[in-house]
Amino acid sequence: MARILAIDYGKKRTGLAVTDTLQIVPGALDTLDTKRLMPFLNDYVKKEEVERIIIGEPVQPNGRPSENLQRVKQFEAEWRKAHPEIPIEGYDERFTSVMAHRTMIDAGLRKTARQDKALVDKISATIILQNYLDRIHPLGGMPSGLFDK
Repeated sequence: MARILAIDYGKKRTGLAVTDTLQIVPGALDTLDTKRLMPFLNDYVKKEEVERIIIGEPVQPNGRPSENLQRVKQFEAEWRKAHPEIPIEGYDERFTSVMAHRTMIDAGLRKTARQDKALVDKISATIILQNYLDRIHPLGGMPSGLFDK
């Protein structure tokens, strides 16, 4: 199987997370300057088999688009043009930054560590990916076809 990659797209920084090849365990991959995102992903998909990309679509709590949604949509269009063989799918990312901060507190990280925005972005991407996996594999089930051979 191929990996699923998640993106927490930001104006300045972008957090990335990826599954293992069995698509069971998500993990933080990197945080990078958003200007470097496309070259990084182009290189990554040459080295690793990626089945699809999940990108957080920023929506306000009231359901209206956030200011960053237009940039996310532009990136999605750019990706589809460059890599039509790897689908990209938007996913509601409401409250992922709040959940990332909560995760950092629960993990016992000091306040200075919790202020590391790059870490928050990686954790947010991981939360987006975990939420997506929970949706496609309800009740923590394994991906279909995993043991069918």
